[in-house]
Parts: sequence; structure tokens; C-alpha cells
Amino acid sequence: MRWTNTYRGFIMGISELIPGVSGGTIALLLGIYDELIASINGLFSKHWAKQLSFLIPLGIGMGSALIVLSRLMDYLLVHYTEPTHFLFLGLIIGVLPFLFKEADASHTFKASQYVLLIIGIVVVGSLEVFIDPSEGGAIAELTASTYVLLFVGGVLASAAMILPGISGSMVFLILGLYPTVIGALKNFQLDRMIVIGLGVVVGIVTMSKVIHYFLKRHGTSTYALIIGFVIGSMVVVFPGFSDDTFLLIISIVTFGIGLSIAFLLGKTELKE
Repeated sequence: MRWTNTYRGFIMGISELIPGVSGGTIALLLGIYDELIASINGLFSKHWAKQLSFLIPLGIGMGSALIVLSRLMDYLLVHYTEPTHFLFLGLIIGVLPFLFKEADASHTFKASQYVLLIIGIVVVGSLEVFIDPSEGGAIAELTASTYVLLFVGGVLASAAMILPGISGSMVFLILGLYPTVIGALKNFQLDRMIVIGLGVVVGIVTMSKVIHYFLKRHGTSTYALIIGFVIGSMVVVFPGFSDDTFLLIISIVTFGIGLSIAFLLGKTELKE
């Protein structure tokens, strides 16, 4: 088992609690994105056991973060919205140099790749329009149709989750399911967690096959689109500047922390 993946999964799990921040983006920063996609696809090959040594520690880390930190992140997002978002904005901006370097953009990008990059920015950046900030609370009474909605939400959110720049939390927000999902994690509502979890598994497996195909056959163009997605996510994550001087100062500090974390993680992973 590659237990070092536990901390990587933990960081990815934290990111999935923040609308607009994708676990796929963090996987890119950690240098494991291509291997993650390949490992998920490898589960359906004769080498499936080998993939588990990569995926199980990663899954343990992600699951731990989602369960342990859901209350904390919910609190920070409610009471310290700007500083929390600026932390992740720093992370996202910090990952961009590594993405351009990974794609060798200065040598491989042509006009078509830059068009795809712009398309990626517009697609993800425009998702902000569909988020209703006045959304209701968690769904109290669950019916058969509600369970179906939670399952479909899990499929769509996880498909987005594995795409850098598009977060699962953002999809849950658009669908009006975010309070229900966070509530299920905070209060350990097992029935809801199982239904959402099944949807997540289906979405991840399906989307990983699609991404694996394009990375293998159209690697440069796929990276151009991915970089566009990541840049576009900045529009969603950016919370605006607070009128409160103290919060503004804290936001600047957390932004710097996010940039530093991205730099240190990227440097560490490159050494490995």
C-alpha cells in the first residue's frame, strides 16, 4: 500500500468541501492526476489488485477529510467566507505554473489549444450564474424520488470532481443539494451517505474512462482544456473583497498561505 497517498487524499477531500475547488485540481498539483485516472481505469483490468495499493490509501484520506472536517469547513465558510475562499484561490493560482510546465505549453500549444483554453475558462466561469446564494436548507423528508436525486447528484458531482476546475460541491450547489450533502456528512446520516456514495463511484468510473481516452489520444489539447477549467474556477472561488479591514487583512494572509502551500507541495512532489 502506498500510504503516502493518505495525506494526498486528505488534501483532496478538504478541497471537495469548498464550492469551486476541485479535487482534480489538487491531484494535478500533487502530481498524481494521470496516475489517478489510470488507476481507476485499471480496476477493470487483470492488474486490478495493483491499482488498489494506490487507490485505497487515497480513498481513506479523502473519506477521513470529508467526515472529520465537514463541520469545520461548514463553520469557516459561514463565518469566515472570504479568508477561506482566498486560501483556495491562492492554491488554484499556485497550481497554474505547474500545469503550464507539465503541458510544456510554451512549446506544444498552438492556436487550437489556446482556443480550447479560452473555452474552458468560459464554461467553468459561467457556472457561477447557475448558483443560487439564497438556496434552501437540507431536505428533511426523503422519498424514493429524493434518493434518486441524491444518486444522480452524486454521479454528476463526482464526474465534475475528477475534472480539474469543476468541483463536486459546486454541482451540488447548482442542484440545490449542498446543504443536504453537508448535513449527511456532519450528522453521519448513513442512508444518504450510501446513496450519494454509490452515485459518486459510478460518476468517477465513467468520467475517468472518458478522461483517460482523451489524455491518451489528445494529451496536449486535453491539458489546454484542463488549464482553462482551472483558470475559470477562479471566477467561482473569488468571493470579492470584504469591507471589513480585519477580514481583508486575514484574506490577504490566507491567500499568501495558499500560494505557499501550492509552491511547497509542487516542489515536494517534483522531488518524489
